Amino acid sequence: MVQSTIHKFAIGIDYGTQSGRAVLVDLTSGEEIADHVTSYPHHVIDERLPGSDRKLPMDWALQHPDDYLEVIRVSVPAVLKVGGVPAEDVIGIGIDFTACTILPVDSHGTPLCMLDQWKHQPHSWVKLWKHHAAQPEADRLNRAAAERGEAFLPRYGGKTSSEWMFAKVWQVLDEAPEIFEAADRFLEAADWTVFQLTGRMTRNSCTAGYKALWHKKDGYPNPEYLKALDPRLEHLASTKLRGEVMPLGTSAGGLNPEMAALTGLNPGTAVAVGVIDAHAAVPAMGVVTPGKLVMAMGTSLCHMLLHEEEKLVEGMCGVVEDGIIPGYFGYEAGQNAVGDIFEWFVEEAVPAYVKERAESEGMDVHPWLEREAALYKPGETGLVALDWHNGSRSVLMDTDLSGLIIGLTLSTKPQEIYRALLESTAFGTRKIVDTFERSGIAVDKLYACGGLPQKNRLLMQIFADVTNREIVVADSKHTTALGAAMFAATAAGEAAGGYNSIVEAAKHMAKVKEETFKPIPEHVRMYEELYQAYCELHDYFGRGGNDVMKRLKAMKKL
Repeated sequence: MVQSTIHKFAIGIDYGTQSGRAVLVDLTSGEEIADHVTSYPHHVIDERLPGSDRKLPMDWALQHPDDYLEVIRVSVPAVLKVGGVPAEDVIGIGIDFTACTILPVDSHGTPLCMLDQWKHQPHSWVKLWKHHAAQPEADRLNRAAAERGEAFLPRYGGKTSSEWMFAKVWQVLDEAPEIFEAADRFLEAADWTVFQLTGRMTRNSCTAGYKALWHKKDGYPNPEYLKALDPRLEHLASTKLRGEVMPLGTSAGGLNPEMAALTGLNPGTAVAVGVIDAHAAVPAMGVVTPGKLVMAMGTSLCHMLLHEEEKLVEGMCGVVEDGIIPGYFGYEAGQNAVGDIFEWFVEEAVPAYVKERAESEGMDVHPWLEREAALYKPGETGLVALDWHNGSRSVLMDTDLSGLIIGLTLSTKPQEIYRALLESTAFGTRKIVDTFERSGIAVDKLYACGGLPQKNRLLMQIFADVTNREIVVADSKHTTALGAAMFAATAAGEAAGGYNSIVEAAKHMAKVKEETFKPIPEHVRMYEELYQAYCELHDYFGRGGNDVMKRLKAMKKL
């Protein structure tokens, strides 16, 4: 508990897909004193490299590492100015980040894409979490691990993902061996950014555990397995993935003089090791015990759950000891697209008349569609959709799957399709909840944070009805950034005015709304029937009954 009567503060920096935001937080109350968002100047690089006419292949998603520094240069001084807080009262900085977002660096920690020699080579750039072009490598990783009976594979639900570290690094080796050789290390963007702040290169246990197959007791996959994949990978873990793996809530070092001058903070200010963005939301919602599934809902959806034991659960993105809250095994699952699906529909598929009607009423298209879709009862649209527009993360771990809507007729309205897409994401979460429970891990209540829960009440009611569980919603504008600030307070420690554990920080700083979303019994019954239809389609197209999605995607790549 904070001993001083003088309020101390921490800054949480949340690095998302399109932008980064800094939040100045009061450590006594969790109040967000000031916040500032910086859009990435280079956005998501998925068509051409900056300054180049070279077109990127399908399924690529890159970023520019200087965009992450731009957030520090702009947003940190901005929150200090708006908050009017003196630098000496800011005791820590914490960052959360999308993951697995990785980049190759030289021996000085300089990203290869920022060197003239390599800047025109796509593999020298940051590979964003949703870079899916490493699926062939992921498939080979999985086949070899299954054939050899590798111990790590069951901890990840039986499959590793094309989004994760090893698949992405192997893709570099396969397609650009010169970049692989030039890379002194491959780093998570979270760890590279912490290195920029401190000058000390470390790795955090959260991204290492969930995205790089690292285990607290066993370490990385053994060299024999890596050699079996490719002899050039044999020593990958001890060379290009080397570095101390540090637990969450610990200090990676003090803010270096250069960054202190850049931000206006004091040199030596504690910098916490990085954390995955969604995982930072767990303590920020006060969830520090089992049975409470936290959903970080944005462009995609990440599900986090605590349990006392390590169990094998199909299609999970990993189970990591102390991976979220010390003393528990942290489970992660996810859906590759949620908000992205709704945005796609509005941007690419909504007819002009819908946009005109929304504009005539002074409304944005999203709330207009939500209002109209809310007029339908469950099942009234006659539609069921699969939420695989960006592939399936949990439970199938297959990015080659694609979206589907069944039941369309000549009378189908845009708002009906919109509702079906909302429902499809809720069905995807229900599938994850059911999978947990079949494995003996209880899910008693849902907790939701991110942009969607505070913007779309219909979506949250559908989630409550489909899962038949009460949903608690975060009472924070930037829940993940609040969590990052909480880890910063823990890294600084009680002596500096922070906390000695993330559990203690959560008691004082976590925020949730009093209003919750409760399931409507009549809707629960109706959605149960629709969910069974979803499950039939899920298994038919996702478990080998029909491979048409994969065949179509293969044709598209020709």
